[in-house]
Amino acid sequence: MKRWINRANTKLSFGNATMLLIIVALLGQVLGFFRNRLLVANFAKTDPGSTDAFFAAFQIPDFFFFTIAAGALGVAFIPILSDRLQKGDRKGLWEITSSLFNLLTIIMFFAAIIIFVFARPLLSNIVAPNLTPEQLDQATQIMRLVALNPLFFTLSGIVTSVQQTFGRFFFYAIAPLFYNLAIIFSIYIFKQDLGVVGLGVGALIGGSLQLLVATMGMWGLGFRYYFHINFKSTDFKKVMNALPARSIDQGIDSINSIVETNRAIALGKGPATWYNLSTTLMHVPVMLFGTAISTAAFPRLTERLSQNRPDLFHKEFFKVLHLMIWLAMPVVVVSYFARGYLARIIFGEPIPEVALIFGFLCVAILFRIIYTIVSRYFYAQKDTKTPLFVSLFAIGINIILAYTLATKNSYGIAGLAIAQSITAVVEVVLLFIIMFIRDRYLLNAKFWLSILRIFSVTGFSVVAAFIMVSLLPLEVTDKGFATLVFKFGAIAIATISVHITMSLIFGLEEAKPVVRKIRQILFRPVKLEI
Repeated sequence: MKRWINRANTKLSFGNATMLLIIVALLGQVLGFFRNRLLVANFAKTDPGSTDAFFAAFQIPDFFFFTIAAGALGVAFIPILSDRLQKGDRKGLWEITSSLFNLLTIIMFFAAIIIFVFARPLLSNIVAPNLTPEQLDQATQIMRLVALNPLFFTLSGIVTSVQQTFGRFFFYAIAPLFYNLAIIFSIYIFKQDLGVVGLGVGALIGGSLQLLVATMGMWGLGFRYYFHINFKSTDFKKVMNALPARSIDQGIDSINSIVETNRAIALGKGPATWYNLSTTLMHVPVMLFGTAISTAAFPRLTERLSQNRPDLFHKEFFKVLHLMIWLAMPVVVVSYFARGYLARIIFGEPIPEVALIFGFLCVAILFRIIYTIVSRYFYAQKDTKTPLFVSLFAIGINIILAYTLATKNSYGIAGLAIAQSITAVVEVVLLFIIMFIRDRYLLNAKFWLSILRIFSVTGFSVVAAFIMVSLLPLEVTDKGFATLVFKFGAIAIATISVHITMSLIFGLEEAKPVVRKIRQILFRPVKLEI
């Protein structure tokens, strides 16, 4: 056991870390899809309102976590830890970690009390005033069960931020899997006795398991815990100074999510569930090609700045940005043209509303992926205020659009997806403009030429996807899993193959390592034992 943990905790290169995070993120999304498929089969089909209550119950706990704690983790915390590590100051590193651990434990414990005591009024007055009394009871019970989860997620985030600083990603990657697994098992265990409320029990168990697994990644680091909060530490003050901007940024996102849930539930039974299922689909490529890659790249970017090498920082930032856009484009094309196939495969039932919403979210997929690395351009330089101000503006637009478009007399629930895509575009464009104003190095012809080539290649991918969907249309009678997977797989493989082939013709560097890897797999020598 000890030997296995030591192997899991070895430092990974950017490439290996990226591959690990993508693979585990994909597994996590598969589990998430399986969880939602079970939700649809066991609750949404018989009582759509119960799943609306389930999704509503997590809005306030998520708000507390993202507003208070998430801002201090990763982007605000890792750059400070990286500076300490570069100086070889392990004692200072552990003091900062312990101080943040202790402070946020106290704050999140009081947040848990607030969530537990005021669950019902928060739901009935803010999140979901349109819930029926039965749905409100269900949502209140679930919300009280998960009151401690923001604390568990906060502590998990602190220890995994430390691990990322040291180049360790294994336990950071796998810990969230246990959260979804616990919810999945709770459906089978508690469905008959507790109904949808049993999912709250599963979420509570999953949160504690996530913290336990994440803590295993601290093995061998020589971590020393200090039972105090060192408010006099200069670096701890830097974390605290960076925290408000980042926390407000995350908090505004959570408020936006609460507004979306409020508007969805106001449209009747079902829309909140459809919208959450659709955003779950949207988050898959964002997690795989956005969050995973930018998370693996972020410690390296902060390290370059700690080494006072802005030239290498720019070089690696551009390399990652190009890669993410190149990977995102065929995924967006396939997502749009095969959205109906995806919805039916994943959720097991023809849900046209999910396919409709997801279609409008495809623009958001591309720009959310780009945002994950562009925002880290600022965070690596310890600038949390610029992304905050941009987010405040963009989310303000989103809330206005949500109230304007997501009405029964306008676009209905699809209005939320339209609003989110517009917001994603605005946010990324504004950040790029600020980057260009501050850093003239970004204004080079080579960068824009490569982006233009990627979009040119995407035109061929669009044609390929259109032809394949025309040849293999989604029929009303297509309900078999094998049939749906075959059609979707054919569309995806053809589109991606065209994307890679045309990328090679257009001279895109991003395609070459992919082709080399495919060749290694296909033409690997086979040893025969006689």
